[in-house]
Amino acid sequence: MNALSRALPRASSSCSAAIMTPPPMPSALKFELHAKCSTTKARAATLTLPHGPVPLPIFMPVATQASLKGLTPEQLADTGCRLCLNNTYHLGLKPGQATLDAVGGAHKLQGWNHNILTDSGGFQMVSLLKLATITEAGVRFLSPHDGSPMLLTPEHSMALQNSIGSDIMMQLDDVVATTSPDRARVREAMLRSVRWLDRCIAAHRRPEVQNLFCIVQGGLDLELRRECVRLMVERDTPGIAIGGLSGGEEKDAYCKVVDTCTDLLPEMKPRYVMGVGYPEDLVVSVALGADMFDCVWPTRTARFGNAITSTGVLNLRHASFATDFRPIDPACTCPVCRPRDSLPASSSSSLSQIPGFGLTRASLHHLAAKETVGAHLLTMHNVHYQLSLMAQMREAILEDRFPQFVRGFFAGLYGGRKEAFPVWAVEALRGVGMDLTEDES
Repeated sequence: MNALSRALPRASSSCSAAIMTPPPMPSALKFELHAKCSTTKARAATLTLPHGPVPLPIFMPVATQASLKGLTPEQLADTGCRLCLNNTYHLGLKPGQATLDAVGGAHKLQGWNHNILTDSGGFQMVSLLKLATITEAGVRFLSPHDGSPMLLTPEHSMALQNSIGSDIMMQLDDVVATTSPDRARVREAMLRSVRWLDRCIAAHRRPEVQNLFCIVQGGLDLELRRECVRLMVERDTPGIAIGGLSGGEEKDAYCKVVDTCTDLLPEMKPRYVMGVGYPEDLVVSVALGADMFDCVWPTRTARFGNAITSTGVLNLRHASFATDFRPIDPACTCPVCRPRDSLPASSSSSLSQIPGFGLTRASLHHLAAKETVGAHLLTMHNVHYQLSLMAQMREAILEDRFPQFVRGFFAGLYGGRKEAFPVWAVEALRGVGMDLTEDES
């Protein structure tokens, strides 16, 4: 029997569908709101978790199997990362719950002294495995090893995440594609997610050291989202996520959901929009009042030879870069772009005390196509870029110049051509009081 099979029960009868509000649960975090943009809904805060403080807004790199592909734990910490993601499904499968319990959790397993957020595992059951179905009991699926019927319940999702020891753990939720036209199914999933949250709260064994976040569902239906926010807020979890997005919906519909939810969410709790990672999406979502984001895209795209820059994504495998001797991004201060004879102004990591690599686009073009170190270096750059972008937004919010930052960001990304700015971004920002096409004063 495989490790995940031992952690999950065989499929059994369904559970009650009643919704009853449980008592408030303990919180193992501290949320300090430092500043709000005077124009948009952007916020700067500090989220203090069991493994240290995290500056908000923040992008969280995804270390799926207790490892960020291409970086050592020290190199990940050197980018400034203080909160990364692990995947409950994959860790439940390998090394398995018994090993996680024996070693003392994922922090020790991966040599990571900072914070970890885990997903619930349910999304992978549906997206990665064939013949997975949702019932009131949980997510029914066939074992990837022997084809036997298995069941992931809210209770077992909590047990796995308790064994992982993540600082933030996500409830098991019922996810429906945002492109689904079946409103009845979307409403069913939304209400089931609330019921499953109640079961997660009841099953959570370590609320004094691990924070359980609820997940707001409801598809693109704003009334369902409002109803779900109300029900989730009643449960008083330490933090709240907006889930079920980044599933192929139009960007303007995405923005309406985020804007609607943040209008109703408590001011003094962190707001996490799941699965978002493109730079322009991050900037607009911060303006809409969100604090936390994650996505595999920055690391995955690095493995295909792509570098994220302030002027767009560069495919360094393209022949045009073979004789381009500039750094990836002249404005970047990551070790890959930093000249060899320079040192960063300040850093708590010993790794940053070495000079930069000073690599050029030409050298990375050569490596990206032929050597695994190319993916390693581009991952280092991309993660640094994402975290630096969040830090720049935070600083702009604290200094109340966020709209100016946003205009400068889009001008750089689109070569100063306002006519090229995406309509969805212009309209979303206009909805929170900012005209993206207005000249800076």
